[in-house]
Amino acid sequence: MTQTTLREQWSSRTGFILAAIGGAVGLGNIWKFPYVAGSSGGGAFVIIYLVAVALVAVPILTAELMLGRSGRRSPPTAMLINAEKENRSRWWSGVGWIGAGAGFLILSFYSVVGGWVLDYVFVSVTNGFSEVEPAGAQARFGSLLSSPLRMMLGFTIFLGITGIIISAGLRNGIERATGILMPALFLMLLALTAYSAVEGDFAAGLRFLFAVDFGRINPNIMLVAVGQAFFSIGVSMGLMMAYGAYLPRNVSIPRTAIVIAGADTLVAIMAGLAIFPLVFANGLVSGEGPGLIFVTLPIAFGNMPAGSLFGALFFLLLLFAAVTSSIAILEPAVAWVEERRGLNRKASTAIVTCSAWLLGIGSVLSFNLWAEVKPIAGKTFFDLVDYLTANLMMPVGGMLIALFAGWFMRRSALEDELRINNSWLFQTWWLLIRTVAPLAIAGILVTNLL
Repeated sequence: MTQTTLREQWSSRTGFILAAIGGAVGLGNIWKFPYVAGSSGGGAFVIIYLVAVALVAVPILTAELMLGRSGRRSPPTAMLINAEKENRSRWWSGVGWIGAGAGFLILSFYSVVGGWVLDYVFVSVTNGFSEVEPAGAQARFGSLLSSPLRMMLGFTIFLGITGIIISAGLRNGIERATGILMPALFLMLLALTAYSAVEGDFAAGLRFLFAVDFGRINPNIMLVAVGQAFFSIGVSMGLMMAYGAYLPRNVSIPRTAIVIAGADTLVAIMAGLAIFPLVFANGLVSGEGPGLIFVTLPIAFGNMPAGSLFGALFFLLLLFAAVTSSIAILEPAVAWVEERRGLNRKASTAIVTCSAWLLGIGSVLSFNLWAEVKPIAGKTFFDLVDYLTANLMMPVGGMLIALFAGWFMRRSALEDELRINNSWLFQTWWLLIRTVAPLAIAGILVTNLL
């Protein structure tokens, strides 16, 4: 049987939870969830989202952490070890490959967006957003996207920061960085929410996010809520399995999974309360994605008291969220190179980071020099990598994790790893991981492919 020797473990449960929350909390929490919730039924969507988190995301997160701790290695090797323990086919190691591969691909384009954030941190600190007009804000963002050299600079620095943190190891790198960045992120988010309550149209923001409108709920919106819950928590990218590999045996995986999911959801809701009151107070459009963050919000900050200060604070918050996610996404691939090639941590990190940098060049050029190059289905290189990971690899990986844990592991092995003392709670989790979670993800997968 493959050896399961572990090099290092988290120094504490708190250190692990901060790192895991950092891995889950990313750019999508801050710009996608609030908009999707507000435009899809408000409070009704939030209710469905919370149910999806409880019934789909948390069970799979629990399973992924469990498989990581049981295997004690990088995701591909951990899945192989688990398959050997259960006398199953070695092909189950492919689940780990899907996760680690998806994470590596995501890192290549996620770091490009991280470079945008880094660029805006610099802009906000040096020039601020004083009296920014819509045309000026759009031109500023367009200028960034049209400059390959400027984008490459931000992308390279962001990926370099990620690599430096990872190269320092588990405790001295990941745990130390997230131990500083995550508390700072929460404090900045609280400050921005308070600022938004005072200077923004907080009532309008609350209505946008929480006014219950069940009339806007349909099967498609329900699948969107399930998909948002699934992707937001950070499962199926290999990072939770990789982080679980360093988890001590005395830590309760189910309780930890609930804490991670709860904190992730709290950040997303607070981000909405920080952003949309400012948007509505300035009569701006609550657009989704990069347009909201890089065009709409600079206009809002430019027309508010102390807007330059809080604009800089917002983009620093966004940078912290991006970095904590990127180091988690990078970890599975680095761990695999380290264990399979016998290289030290720094060399393994250098290899994976440089590979992601080379791949990421395609995403950088997708916005300028290669903007008209759309080889498949009218998609640029950036769009193709995004589609492949979000619509294919992650749903397939999540479904396979659920199926393996629910149908191919012995109940005794599950009980030994999870240590859920309440029989009713274990039966509930087992039912969810065997039926509800796979069916929900199948719905997401089919919808994405149609």
